[in-house]
Amino acid sequence: MNDSGINIKGRFAPSPTGRMHLGNVFSALLSWLSAKVQGGTWLLRIEDIDPQRSRREWAEWIMDDLEWLGLEWDEGPRSGGDSGPYFQSERGEIYEHYLRRLQEAGLVYPCYCTRADILATQAPHESDGRVVYKGTCRHLPPCTGHGAAALRMMVPDDGKGIRQFTDGHYGSQKVNLTTQCGDFIVRRKDGAWAYQLAVVVDDALMGVTEVVRGRDLLLSSPQQIYTAECLGFTPPRFTHLPLLCNAAGQRLSKRDSSLDMSSLRERHSAKEIIGFLAHTAGLLSQPTPLTVKELLPLFDWEKVSRKDIMI
Repeated sequence: MNDSGINIKGRFAPSPTGRMHLGNVFSALLSWLSAKVQGGTWLLRIEDIDPQRSRREWAEWIMDDLEWLGLEWDEGPRSGGDSGPYFQSERGEIYEHYLRRLQEAGLVYPCYCTRADILATQAPHESDGRVVYKGTCRHLPPCTGHGAAALRMMVPDDGKGIRQFTDGHYGSQKVNLTTQCGDFIVRRKDGAWAYQLAVVVDDALMGVTEVVRGRDLLLSSPQQIYTAECLGFTPPRFTHLPLLCNAAGQRLSKRDSSLDMSSLRERHSAKEIIGFLAHTAGLLSQPTPLTVKELLPLFDWEKVSRKDIMI
């Protein structure tokens, strides 16, 4: 419980598409510390909604790596809890229920555009290549002759599309959903559930009050706040982190195999990895080996950099 009397529940929600790398562990560590320093609990959810890229064996490795590092979760796979299942691939009926609610409210429509169609009409809006969909299919008459369709959620028109929120690390944020995000997918053409719907439903039903994650997902927050509003949920507090980058200035990814947990565990102890990340975050003056519990008294968001970190 924090000073406001709120029972804090943080979460880590990795996708099992490969072995965790140092950037994933950085997010997990700061998420765990933030929840625990407030006397809260920490939930693990496996976001395996992409059937083409997700593998259960990677999920098992993620859990094994977290346990090895000492980042134990209070609720989730293996430990159980009242708000499971904790694998998104097992929550399809739940997502169906909330999708119907959005459809009944007239907020969802079929979209037949391919990514090539969309790219042909505009340039990427964000530095990460994000493309803002202009609503091409929004007003198409009902038709079954266009082939497979994704389902998109309408964002409000310009005048009503502004969403403001206070990020726990980067402060005040103001985003125009219409011009910066556009109508976004809630279910893919292949039937797979989209991140923006699944994460909102899961965070709400699992009682998550705090989301700590990389700043590359900062623009997802207003979309998730809006979706939560439409479903009658209270969105969690969002806190975003600087990204860990390689020597080329690119954020770490699963392609950086020398910094994945398989390689790191061969060369370092869990304490060494935690100490290195604590130093990287600004919590220690030197990369002193220590456990996550020993790090707790030293945790302070004001010490954490707001600029991306090259390692």
